[in-house]
Amino acid sequence: MSPLHPVVAEVTARIVERSRESRAAYLARIDAAAGGDGPHRMHLSCGNLAHGFAGCSASDKAALREGRTPNLGVVTAYNDMLSAHRPYERYPALIRDIARELGATAQVAGGVPAMCDGITQGRAGMELSLFSRDVIAMATAVALSHDMFDGGLYLGICDKIVPGLLIGALSFGHLPGAFVPSGPMPSGIPNEQKSKVRQAYAEGKASRAELLEAEAASYHSPGTCTFYGTANSNQMLMEIMGLQLPGSSFVTPDTPLRDALTRAAVAAVLANAAPGTRVPLGHIVDERAIVNGVVGLHATGGSTNHLLHLVAMARAAGIVLSWDDFDALSSVVPLLARVYPNGYADVNQFHQAGGMAFLIDQLLGAGLLHADVQTLAGKGLAAYTLVPELDAADQLAWRPVDKESGNRGVLRGAHEPFRADGGLRLLDGNLGRAVIKVSAVPDDRLVIEAPAVVFDDQDAVRGAFERGELNRDFVAVVRFQGPQAIGMPELHKLTPTLAVLQDRGHRIALVTDGRMSGASGRVPAAIHVTPEAAAGGPLARVRDGDLIRLDCAGGRLELLVDPAEFAARMPDAGNQATHQAGTGRDLFALFRHNAMNADLGAGVL
Repeated sequence: MSPLHPVVAEVTARIVERSRESRAAYLARIDAAAGGDGPHRMHLSCGNLAHGFAGCSASDKAALREGRTPNLGVVTAYNDMLSAHRPYERYPALIRDIARELGATAQVAGGVPAMCDGITQGRAGMELSLFSRDVIAMATAVALSHDMFDGGLYLGICDKIVPGLLIGALSFGHLPGAFVPSGPMPSGIPNEQKSKVRQAYAEGKASRAELLEAEAASYHSPGTCTFYGTANSNQMLMEIMGLQLPGSSFVTPDTPLRDALTRAAVAAVLANAAPGTRVPLGHIVDERAIVNGVVGLHATGGSTNHLLHLVAMARAAGIVLSWDDFDALSSVVPLLARVYPNGYADVNQFHQAGGMAFLIDQLLGAGLLHADVQTLAGKGLAAYTLVPELDAADQLAWRPVDKESGNRGVLRGAHEPFRADGGLRLLDGNLGRAVIKVSAVPDDRLVIEAPAVVFDDQDAVRGAFERGELNRDFVAVVRFQGPQAIGMPELHKLTPTLAVLQDRGHRIALVTDGRMSGASGRVPAAIHVTPEAAAGGPLARVRDGDLIRLDCAGGRLELLVDPAEFAARMPDAGNQATHQAGTGRDLFALFRHNAMNADLGAGVL
């Protein structure tokens, strides 16, 4: 294991210094909440406590009456509409049985909403997506608010769900806790094949029936979608930050190994809840763990959504993380994985090639991770270089990861990376600040200079494409998509259209104050532009034909217009009439009014 890389050390030190007061206040609060004289439920009145165990089995009720048996609270995102969360249906009963076998009890403390961005893409419901993270955080805190629990088990996988669960869990950070994944579905049709059908449909060369058949062959069974979007980036983060068990991210659902890992997660939380050896969740999530998460995101080309979520999760633990930290680390962290949309493989192939254990082993060997962190599995990240498997007696065992990748087209060692730097970049200039994912962008598209074509929603882009107005070089400026405007929806309806135009040889780029998530791909996309247009940001003064330069190499996003003329322009108000009503939007009006800038996490908490 190499010494810690100086840039990783410097960035961590800056975060520690920047966070000194807020982190100290957070730790003081959760340490005070922990108390020191037994479970909180023993201080409840008899009526309160009786309510807390009234619905339990006779044996659990007896254990809770005595009060000294550890009791775990389960917060679940189960529903059977989302494939990723469908396997959680059987987890409460499984966890209760495991807890009893281990001399403890467990109760479902509460449920949280779990919407699917894959279903709401391009629909009004997508405008609720980002703010659902804050709703999930609040629902998690409500679930934990009864003072009945010695630890928490958090069942969630996708997009805003894991960040929301963690933010809520950190508000009760005095409790030990673990994230318990359910795993990805088996591989369907190759992602490149699905992508080709999508592009053919966008060009009118494939029917809706053909497109639906391809999509259904890709998303085909219980489990997480297998491309490397936000859901699977979440799993990577929870593992590399030490919040779930080593090797547990990408084991398929409803298998003996998956159940054995769930059992081990329950046992780990109980061990961390034992008097005298308590390991609170809020102590695991420290500045080093946050930096490890950023490093993992860069090394895998992970979701750009975590430029929002990691910032918000860090702040929930009193840690001030900035986009500048992402940018500084990106310059020294190599890209070690190529998983669709940044390559041909899916997460199952990544896992089979060595997965998280190989990745962490390589990053530790290069001095790019803090090795001395506290984790769910104990002190240090060394345990996260081990691979879980079942032995001859069907018991969970651990073996060292192979030192060679099982597939160099998917996963590589630190000495032979796919790229020398990370896949995320910070852009700055007179249009504001933005982020861009470059891990899949061709080298000849890292600098785009072209006239702007301005749109106020993604459907207008599609309309212009169908009218044949976009067969040229241009920069699509899609504005009034930020958190204050319409909740910052993902704009994936743009991806096939812009990819088709790029494949025709045109030099294309996207600039938006909206999101593109972990599935953004080959088209250069400067996203999360802040300040957003609805808050009077510069995008509101861009006009059709203005020359824009997007320079990934130089980290610049510039409008090449006379500064005096640009300053004199009145900002457009945007076509907000179409966003004054719609499914659920009225409930989120207060969220939008109080939404923070994207670089502060784009939330209200």
